[in-house]
Amino acid sequence: MNTNEPKIVAFCCHYCAFAAADLAGVLRLRYPPNVHIIRLPCTGKLDALYILKAFE
Repeated sequence: MNTNEPKIVAFCCHYCAFAAADLAGVLRLRYPPNVHIIRLPCTGKLDALYILKAFE
């Protein structure tokens, strides 16, 4: 990964956004190495502390 590329963390709801990410995998599409997807049961209950920890 190029040091100029930003690290991208995607918090995806299991019932919504993660389905799209999973479909991309089924279609054999690849994410760039700087993208990290974290599946959550519900992003509506995501604690802000976890978002802040992603920036560390």
